[in-house]
Amino acid sequence: MTGSGEDPRVAGLRSAVSRMRRQLAAHPAEFPDRGIAEDELAALAAMTIDGAPEIPRLRRSLLLIAGAIGSVSALSGGLSEVRHAVELFGEPPRR
Repeated sequence: MTGSGEDPRVAGLRSAVSRMRRQLAAHPAEFPDRGIAEDELAALAAMTIDGAPEIPRLRRSLLLIAGAIGSVSALSGGLSEVRHAVELFGEPPRR
């Protein structure tokens, strides 16, 4: 926990998502699933507001973002940051 009582993983996820959203907004090329990436990044941002996000939902959003961005190499760095931030929450529980 940080001095403010916030989980540093949540703060890191929030920062990574914010950077990825800015990169995506500044990217000039349109691609078919851009809206999906934008929606899932917004969902991830919303999850960081309430504290501890649900790990399965984090991972689902990450997969959807990765699939939506596809091979847009200009966005790969931001996607890697988001992936790393999600991985800090650990593995989802086994069923």
